Amino acid sequence: MVTKEKKREIVADLERKLETSTSLFLVDAGGMTVAQSGELRREFRKINAELKVAKNTLIKRALDEDGKYSVPAGKLKGNTAIVFGYDDPIAPAKLIKKYFDKDKKPSLKLAIIEGVSFDGSQLTEVSELPSREELIAGILGSLDAPISGIVGAINAVMRDVASLVEEVAKKKA
Repeated sequence: MVTKEKKREIVADLERKLETSTSLFLVDAGGMTVAQSGELRREFRKINAELKVAKNTLIKRALDEDGKYSVPAGKLKGNTAIVFGYDDPIAPAKLIKKYFDKDKKPSLKLAIIEGVSFDGSQLTEVSELPSREELIAGILGSLDAPISGIVGAINAVMRDVASLVEEVAKKKA
């Protein structure tokens, strides 16, 4: 039996994690073995995410007290695990999809990424969103393209000028 004090500690811990997370995933952890759960936790730690299992009532209490995420009541049924994404909000979705494709566990109930809610049926779409690093690389690449075009144009003009000077020098010689 979990004491009231222990429940308060669990809720406070969940609230701290909710405050610092950039994304939240509710997954159905039912049917997962201890080995699968341990492996999944280790994989989440590698991408700076965290998997926590708690009673639905405690998860709901933490969500209500924090107020950052709005979760429909119907999503907190059955065996629920909560995944907190800290750095890259999309990385946990990619990992959940990888494991779901392999074992059909865990299944996604709900994802909330940067304030936008996605139903569990949208796991594929969410996991295909570009990661933070991919977005940054794309932006930098698009910023670099005009600059490299300008540099190429300047080099072409310089080459033409050098070629023209060389031809004039040959004619005078």
